[in-house]
Amino acid sequence: MTIPRLHVVDTLGPRKRIALDRDATHYLVSVMRRAAGDSVRLFNGRDGEWEAVVTAASRKSAELECRTQRREQSFPPDVELLFAPVKKARTDFIVEKATELGARSIRPVITARTIADRVRTDRLSALAREAAEQTERLDLPVIAEAEKLDRVLDGWGERTLIFCDEAGDARPMLEVVQELAHPTPTLPSRGGGLALSPSPSGEGRGGGQGVSILIGPEGGFAPEERERIRAVPKAIPVTLGPRILRADTAAAAALTLWQAVCGDW
Repeated sequence: MTIPRLHVVDTLGPRKRIALDRDATHYLVSVMRRAAGDSVRLFNGRDGEWEAVVTAASRKSAELECRTQRREQSFPPDVELLFAPVKKARTDFIVEKATELGARSIRPVITARTIADRVRTDRLSALAREAAEQTERLDLPVIAEAEKLDRVLDGWGERTLIFCDEAGDARPMLEVVQELAHPTPTLPSRGGGLALSPSPSGEGRGGGQGVSILIGPEGGFAPEERERIRAVPKAIPVTLGPRILRADTAAAAALTLWQAVCGDW
């Protein structure tokens, strides 16, 4: 029988007792049909994964006790997804798949052509938690509050920015990530020189500060936005191929390329 897996906020350790909230209780007792004496796997993003036993269970509450650690804590390589929110179902898809594909943080960015008028980060966080529970991640991605593109770029630092651009002069993303995986002293970009340093663990590749991937809205970036992004010194414009991809497809494709070459696959 499959052992259910839950994210909790409590500290995990030998004999630690955990009281589940109402949603987690409903999932464990009513959906998974678990009762006192059954095993559950727990993780909190800090203490690794622990096997616990259900000590008490009802339709309204459940209590667990940690027994043994199954896995020590680890984190995926530092890749961040920035995306312009689209329609609800497709935004949900982006967050779910970005979590499954190992994005460490996910940040909605409001652009001139963004069609979503509201971004509920609480809902997106719940989707990310469910995806992490199902895919054996030991951490949850950080879901940032939505910010306007100008503000995001104003505060940009030394982090590499892979800018998925539809322009014909952008470099193929596969070519760029291969160079990030096997760095040379300097990788030229449209916005300026990019100093790279190798990292055998995959942590912080692309300059030692991690990598961010930027996906635009349906309809693409406005011309002035493209110009502003390309002015970022660490920005590298890339193309995802000869076809124009929907925003949700582009997010999954870009993360897949990065993970396959530079990430933890």
